[in-house]
Amino acid sequence: MKISPKMKKALNDQIALESSAANSYLAMASWCEVTGYQGAADFFYAQSDEEKTHMLKIVHYLNDIGAVATIPAIKAPVSSYKSLEGLIKTALKNEQAVTKAIHKMVEIAQKEKDHGTYAFLEWFVNEQVQEETKFETILQKFDLLGRDKLGINEIDKVLAADAAAPEPAA
Repeated sequence: MKISPKMKKALNDQIALESSAANSYLAMASWCEVTGYQGAADFFYAQSDEEKTHMLKIVHYLNDIGAVATIPAIKAPVSSYKSLEGLIKTALKNEQAVTKAIHKMVEIAQKEKDHGTYAFLEWFVNEQVQEETKFETILQKFDLLGRDKLGINEIDKVLAADAAAPEPAA
């Protein structure tokens, strides 16, 4: 299968974005761990692994079709946050940026009638709906449970339960 140089560049750019997201979530997990939010730390370590898996899906796709993946250098992520809520808001913004990039790739695939890549990207489109919803739901918990120590402790427990839940098959 042959893809256009434009599509190849977009997919390689997505590898960089997913890698950056994995690193960002790793830094968030580390911050949560040293700040005493063990549930959130577990949650973000799992999110980091998930982003790495997404990156590898794209690497394998490009390599499988003979387009050859480019493994990027990435800049260091932010590693300090003022609050757990601020960290979650940053995570949501990251996911929204990933969604936008995936939608742009889908548009390229449609325009170029690249049905193989379009089909490959469908999984990512659905995944991003789930990811954004997940973070929006977590943010709602701050309004529902509060921003005091007890509320944040409950949110940390919610994140721990999410981290412990088995991931649906990809």
